[in-house]
Amino acid sequence: MLELYNFSQSTCSLKVRICLEEKGLEWVDRRLVSKNHDHLSDWYLKLNPNGVVPTLLDDGRPIYESSVIIQYLDQVHKETPLAPDDPYAQAQMRSWLAFVDAVTTPAIRYPSFQFGGLRQKFQAMSDEEFEEKTARRPLKGAFYRKMDKNAGFSDADMAEAFNDIRKTGARMQRMLDESAGPWLMGEQYTLADIDLMPFVDRFAEFYGDMLNDKAAPKTFAWLLRMRERPAVKAVWATDEAPAKAA
Repeated sequence: MLELYNFSQSTCSLKVRICLEEKGLEWVDRRLVSKNHDHLSDWYLKLNPNGVVPTLLDDGRPIYESSVIIQYLDQVHKETPLAPDDPYAQAQMRSWLAFVDAVTTPAIRYPSFQFGGLRQKFQAMSDEEFEEKTARRPLKGAFYRKMDKNAGFSDADMAEAFNDIRKTGARMQRMLDESAGPWLMGEQYTLADIDLMPFVDRFAEFYGDMLNDKAAPKTFAWLLRMRERPAVKAVWATDEAPAKAA
């Protein structure tokens, strides 16, 4: 049995849920509540010592880190392949996943917190509670300490994040130019597309002047194609739905 511990609207959670839907797999949606800090509970930290979402349980065995999870699902469930057969093309795809982990994922956190309403739950905390919650985060404590819980992130932090988002867009545009296909790796729809979809969708929300049919026509066309995929539509439609019964 597959179980996914995840948040609504978490970009890393969304890409795993898209992968599960593309594979047509049966799974149980263990939706956690961010404002309750479920991911910092002792029981969850036993599953995922990093204290982040998502975590996949496969017959009770935990797998974490979203890019690792989607590669695991593709290796175990081969009926709908989401990676190229050619080893070189596979390496290129994995290089892209590594770039998204190192550059894109950290960058999107800044506008998500600054503009997406996530800061409101921290504004309601006392300074002591904010520090206590920050200290409990195994991986992201430094990120939270960069944030003023009332004013948010500095202009310098936001500028650096925006620069990394621009790097992502430029590299994506180059991949679409070189692949000459509708997808990042060419004709085949792969994990590279799934890995990026929630981030680009979020870019379009926060940086519409940078991501539109005139500023980035190929990237914008890719986003529209992605939004039309049944798996993406299914995930977006249930993003705010309560967790399914076990």
